Amino acid sequence: MNISVETTPKTSLRILIADDEKAIRASYRDILETKAAAPVSRSLDDMRTRLFGTSKPANRADEHFDLTFCTGAEDAVQAVKDACCDGQPFSVVFLDMRMPPGPDGLWAAIRIRELDLRVDIVVVTAYSEIDPEEISRQVPPIGSIFYLQKPFHPHEIRQLAGALGRRRQAEEQIRQLAYYDDVTHLPNRAFFKELFSQAIGLARRNQQHLALLFLDLDNFKRINDILGHSIGDLLLIEVAKRLSLSLRATDSITLGRPGQHTDESLARFGGDEFTLLLPQIRRGEDAGLVARRVLDALAEPVMLAGHEVIVNGSIGIAVYPEDGQDTETLLKNADMAMYFAKRESGDDFRFFTEAMNTTALKRLTMEKHLRRVLELNELSLHYQPQVDVTSGCISGVEALLRWNNPELGMVSPADFIPLAEETNLIVPIGDWVLRTACAQAKAWRDSGALLPRVAVNVSVRQFAQTGFPAQVERILSETGLEPSALEIEITESVLMKDGEMAITTLRDLKALGIQLAIDDFGTGYSSLAYLKQFPIDRLKIDRTFVCALNSDINDRAIASAIISLAENMNLSVTAEGVETENQLAFLKSRNCNEAQGYYMSRPLPVKEMGEILRKKSSMPWSKPETI
Repeated sequence: MNISVETTPKTSLRILIADDEKAIRASYRDILETKAAAPVSRSLDDMRTRLFGTSKPANRADEHFDLTFCTGAEDAVQAVKDACCDGQPFSVVFLDMRMPPGPDGLWAAIRIRELDLRVDIVVVTAYSEIDPEEISRQVPPIGSIFYLQKPFHPHEIRQLAGALGRRRQAEEQIRQLAYYDDVTHLPNRAFFKELFSQAIGLARRNQQHLALLFLDLDNFKRINDILGHSIGDLLLIEVAKRLSLSLRATDSITLGRPGQHTDESLARFGGDEFTLLLPQIRRGEDAGLVARRVLDALAEPVMLAGHEVIVNGSIGIAVYPEDGQDTETLLKNADMAMYFAKRESGDDFRFFTEAMNTTALKRLTMEKHLRRVLELNELSLHYQPQVDVTSGCISGVEALLRWNNPELGMVSPADFIPLAEETNLIVPIGDWVLRTACAQAKAWRDSGALLPRVAVNVSVRQFAQTGFPAQVERILSETGLEPSALEIEITESVLMKDGEMAITTLRDLKALGIQLAIDDFGTGYSSLAYLKQFPIDRLKIDRTFVCALNSDINDRAIASAIISLAENMNLSVTAEGVETENQLAFLKSRNCNEAQGYYMSRPLPVKEMGEILRKKSSMPWSKPETI
């Protein structure tokens, strides 16, 4: 390779000149250099006269060019590739049409355009049979390919170099504003989609694979809320650096798009979402290696303004052409895979599968119907008895939500309740549950049934609402239910999310005279320091510790410890998921107060539960078959 580079100030326009004749390269230098050219031989003067006539090239001191010269088409392509890799692309490329003994200028132009879509190319030739229109068709876009016939005037060269070079500078400034994120300085969503579309086109032409990684930071919002947006921006900058380094380490995995700058394969897609492009990947499965490398890089703690911050991510992967043939489909599928990774565990990656499409369609259908569930009166409550272990009497009932949709049939609470929480529909649905349960309990008590209390589960979003205690007070007032007959159940995760807020809300609820219980106790991040401050009445042992009471010594130990802890703190205990007589016997031997589960009764609709309350609420409890 024969490439020489002459540097000028940083504000100069980068120009590549490819010509096999030394004299012509010297002429370009005379035209474009700002300093006077060195004395040359008579033969060079003759060449300039033949090319440019008798006019001597004029030099403008106010315009500087950074000139790179090469002698052949292959050298020119390599020079463009190197410039793009260095992030300093050329503004204009002058290509001689004939550069024997290697490929011609048209061959070089086609390949240069693949490397740099925005560079202006000037094809220069002394041969009249060359068809400019044919050149334009082969090297689109038309607005970035020019044709110059020899002999030409020196000002033509200088004007083209200056005008086209300044045009690219202006375009780059505009693109920086329009196409780059102002925090991380990575390409933004619009720019990435444009680059992604081009990469898909190249992969299609070359019959190659590419992979798209869609990354969402798992705990960014919490960091942003606690430490502030300025720290959040610093974290985004650090994440961008780590992602860029991870991509630069993928050379052994991907073939790479020749000349593509690494940072153009990475974008801040919006908020705490990033997209990573692996062009011309060798195997789709190899994208998982990159994803794991990215997650490992993110997991390293970072110090930001004196705070040690740990951020994890979830990644979804879509591979072309298996998972989609166009930009939108691949982005949608990678986003969907990311959602599954986040929902399952977080800090992990998932490849897209068609099964995800089926699940997502089911979810969309469910969400569509869930939004009208109150309007169409499709919800109902079933009630499961809570039994005093010693006397066998019903000590309360828990209200459990059921949904029967004409199209979907009976929908499991395990499916629709998490969806309601994600879409914030749980707030109006939760209000309906609380109001309906209170009204039903009031009706039963008014009919003479001895019902000590009705228990209602409250979601995180409900509990965290400003004015939630006031809403409970309104419902009690409107339904006429005595406050002491209502028990609100909150999971440990709700209480641990914001301990100080939880204490305030619980105290406000307790001031109303209602009862409070911690549901699923032992499954979350229990804090005894907080527990002693919570004004609660009851702990509910989660069913996971009850189901193996007769076979697992650890579950027996945990259940016994919870019962002992509650007894020492003057709290009642209800064990959930009791399904056998032996389980009930063990709980009774440990002085557990109440039991709830299929051994006593399944959840029952209003009519059946009402009959049991009227007939047996004051009678000793026997076996399920007597219900």
